[in-house]
Amino acid sequence: MENFKVIEIKQSVFEDNNKQAELLRQRLKKDKTFLLNLMSSPGSGKTSTVLRTIEALQKEINIGVLEADIDSDVDANAVYKTGTKVIQLHTGGMCHLDADMTKQGIDQLGIEGIDFAILENVGNLVCPAEFDTGASKNAMILSVPEGDDKPLKYPLMFSQVDILLINKIDVLDYFDFDIEAVKERAKKLNPDIEIIPISAKTGKGIEEWANWLHTEIEKWQED
Repeated sequence: MENFKVIEIKQSVFEDNNKQAELLRQRLKKDKTFLLNLMSSPGSGKTSTVLRTIEALQKEINIGVLEADIDSDVDANAVYKTGTKVIQLHTGGMCHLDADMTKQGIDQLGIEGIDFAILENVGNLVCPAEFDTGASKNAMILSVPEGDDKPLKYPLMFSQVDILLINKIDVLDYFDFDIEAVKERAKKLNPDIEIIPISAKTGKGIEEWANWLHTEIEKWQED
């Protein structure tokens, strides 16, 4: 007989978060708002990619952005200059967003009339992969300077996302980075993953990325 009660904190936290995430997903589905959870390490080009995405889609789709950071508003200011509806989420030191934080952000952003909401998660390849935010789809960015070994080092992240953007391909000639190796390693972890090489700087690959988003948003709104 046990003398004290043992509580599995991590399991309990995840179970509660998953329930909240599913409720948020149902709400977004009802409101026909597609939410993309965009994850990556710091410096991979998340905000630059967000700006390119806005540029490619804003004439056709109503977009809203939730910028998450530990403590700054640099990224939100960059998005604001495009005329896109945006809010900044400060996590107070936490290295990820969960479903409740995302819901608070959605409530403050206001999704009436928003077809496509981008959640730019905190820069981290570990914690964000563990928490369901309630997003319609999960995406991640791996930049060329980070190296092609990241699927080996952070398998959970690669196994959780629907699409991988390999960014900064404009500097491929300056780094020992094997795109085919990344594709092979990512596919081994996640056979269904979509992979698109892009350059947020030059715009290469952005049209293919925008087309993928178009298709997924239409599916989300029609189903």
